[in-house]
Amino acid sequence: MLKKYAVPLVIWLLFAAIAVGLWLALENVFYLFNFLYIGTGLAVGMALYAQGKKWARNAVQWVVGLYLFVYLGVFGQENMQIEGFWYYLFLGVFEAATIHYAVAKIFGPLVFGRGFCGYACWTAMVLDLLPFKAQTGPRRRWGVVRYIAFAASLIFVAALFLLGAQGLAQIMWYAFLAGNLLYYGVGVALAFALRDNRAFCKYVCPVAVFLRPASRFALLRVRVDEGACVSCGKCRRLCPMGLDISDPACRRENAADCILCLRCVEECPQKALKF
Repeated sequence: MLKKYAVPLVIWLLFAAIAVGLWLALENVFYLFNFLYIGTGLAVGMALYAQGKKWARNAVQWVVGLYLFVYLGVFGQENMQIEGFWYYLFLGVFEAATIHYAVAKIFGPLVFGRGFCGYACWTAMVLDLLPFKAQTGPRRRWGVVRYIAFAASLIFVAALFLLGAQGLAQIMWYAFLAGNLLYYGVGVALAFALRDNRAFCKYVCPVAVFLRPASRFALLRVRVDEGACVSCGKCRRLCPMGLDISDPACRRENAADCILCLRCVEECPQKALKF
């Protein structure tokens, strides 16, 4: 029984440690609430998934994603996009988006890879509602677009500081709202154009520049029993990120993009994939 819930328990303990540590270090009870909420949402969702509730991952997306987008972003007026990270970094302040990025997108992927994309991203939670659940054609070589978007976000915020723009906090909130509208628009358009819900995640999302390097070394990942695998290719055909997770020759590369949706584990006819 304990083994079945080991991963949810570890995730909850990790987020609880972060919550208590930041609360005590920064003397701000918000961080205790914030990370306990996120960690509890993730842990409960993963526990439900362990019980066979296949809808649990999508439920977690909305529980965590709406909190980040609506509560912190819209009502809290915090820019939780990459622009907000640059903004606080340039201010020299370790709070809000800088902490979010450090935990979820820079150091966190060493533990859970691109799990943020599968369980907490407020852009992906909407894109996953679209009808194109798996990549239907070859993966495009458009990865350079994400680096262009990454550079553009940095240049935008740097220009605001260099030009001495007034009301930076308000500008960043407007940038958050406008940026999300742009992300949703581009994401939906790409999904229908390429018949691929996750096209935005593969080619455009600038956050992937942070996520992918550490994700190569993630502790939590889908593993293959090479003795049981018959190379039927079913995992590759249904993977929303277009990965051949069963191929040991490119496993580390696959780990950089796996969002831990676990569809491959669910559908493997030989039960050769384990999480």
